[in-house]
Amino acid sequence: MRHLFQCKDKHYLFDTGSGSLHECDEKTAKLLEGKAVVMMRSELDTALEEVRLLREEGLLDAPEPAERPVKSEEVKALCLHISHDCNLRCKYCFADEGAYHAEREVMSLDTAKAAIDFLLRESGARKVLEVDFFGGEPLMNFDVLRETVAYARAEGEKLGKRFLFTTTTNGLLLTDEVIDFFNAEMENVVLSLDGRPEVHDEVRRTVNGKGSFDAVIDKVKKFVRSRGDKHYYVRGTFTAKNLDFSRDVLFLADEGFDSLSVEPVVTDIEDLKLTEEHLPAITEEYDRLCEEYIRREEEGRPFRFFHFEVDLEGGPCLAKRVSACGAGNEYLSVVPSGDLYPCHQFAGEKEFLMGNVREGITNAALRETFRKNSLFTRTKCGDCFAKFLCSGGCSANNYHFMGDMNEPYPMTCAMMKKRMECAMHVLAERKSREN
Repeated sequence: MRHLFQCKDKHYLFDTGSGSLHECDEKTAKLLEGKAVVMMRSELDTALEEVRLLREEGLLDAPEPAERPVKSEEVKALCLHISHDCNLRCKYCFADEGAYHAEREVMSLDTAKAAIDFLLRESGARKVLEVDFFGGEPLMNFDVLRETVAYARAEGEKLGKRFLFTTTTNGLLLTDEVIDFFNAEMENVVLSLDGRPEVHDEVRRTVNGKGSFDAVIDKVKKFVRSRGDKHYYVRGTFTAKNLDFSRDVLFLADEGFDSLSVEPVVTDIEDLKLTEEHLPAITEEYDRLCEEYIRREEEGRPFRFFHFEVDLEGGPCLAKRVSACGAGNEYLSVVPSGDLYPCHQFAGEKEFLMGNVREGITNAALRETFRKNSLFTRTKCGDCFAKFLCSGGCSANNYHFMGDMNEPYPMTCAMMKKRMECAMHVLAERKSREN
């Protein structure tokens, strides 16, 4: 499949079969789109010859691969809901401000250890396992978090297995003790900041209703300064109230954070939710951010924006790309009671209960549903240029908005396509400078 698109004054051709990206001039782009175009004979001959050579090299009109998904029966990762409580009351929180529509509680050490035992037991031959401490706010249960890490390290070593840990935090409880622990033990740390103070404070409020920006910004900065070359990223959320979200991304970059992600909100709250009428403004905002992203990189002031980085030559193998995520199969979520769910966005939804860390997976039929779930079960993705890069979107979002895991949510699709075009433009500009 061919996908022709324009970013700023550049025209591109992306071939889905080969995964190759080509820059072309405006006339050639129109020719390839089948549009009327005035060309000199020599221009036409040159364009047709270039197309012929690309086809011969397998870089244009290549057959789309049909590799099947790679999903083993081994569990490789857990999301541990170490706390179903939070010290913030963010308006848009999908997790019901940390409570997940249930009792506010924290995970006991016994349950956390049982979760680690479950992962070790179900991981088969895998040597590297992943645990993400999640909430709510995980640092409200820091002692259990810390002891769980120690337990996992010790038990994993006995079996020749290694753990990679991640924690997602709002930063309010980042003390020197926590910072030292994170730098020693965490492979990655995700810090929640929405951008400019007025944007952040509008939705990320404390229990007493006050904005939280001033309470967290210095703590997050201190942590990032201490992090060295270890992984972290600052993750924000944009809503209908800050459609000029490029300003928030650039604000965070100017504050010294060089690994960023700002995601579209997932909510049905009327004044915050994103709708189709917002798409033109969102598209323009990604263009604006893309232009500044490239300019800063050229000036030697780069930062990494998650959605503008794409690897067309390496990255995950194709069989993994078509597999969709591992939720419900290789990746599971554990709530404080020890119950298992496909992922954190399904947590607490009883129709998605898969078992318990002590008894194991008892809903084999549900696990099989998730195991079979892939790009090829999402039939509407067939004519999308981004399908081998996107894998059909988030199963939870698809289900919650469309009622079917295999029915892509159109808003997400539209934003994903735009981000992919921007990412390809960034890649092309980067390679042009290198050459």
